[in-house]
Amino acid sequence: MPRLAIVSEPASVRVYRVTVRGQFHQLTDQARRYLVTAQPEHDIFESAYTIEGTFTYDTRIQFFNLRYEVRLASDQPSTAAGETGLREAMAFLQTMGFGHHRLKVNVVDLSAMTGR
Repeated sequence: MPRLAIVSEPASVRVYRVTVRGQFHQLTDQARRYLVTAQPEHDIFESAYTIEGTFTYDTRIQFFNLRYEVRLASDQPSTAAGETGLREAMAFLQTMGFGHHRLKVNVVDLSAMTGR
């Protein structure tokens, strides 16, 4: 008689909202021109927490937010969500050539809010 493989259920997943806040610093003229032109597309009222990340900033081109939805196996520590968000934010800022400093990371565990 053939043996049946036991298939385990997938590990439960926790969903985190990670916000990386910071200040622009030593922007090049080109970066500043881009940010001024694109600002209406990056208004705080148009933002959401997404896997790809949402980039918003103020009209003075001083402060910014990057918002990420991070999904991790429930056995991973919540600090891993913050590290993931920070790593994504740093990669984005570097790719775009945006000078920055004073980064702060905030993590909210949605499962703690919904009681799951």
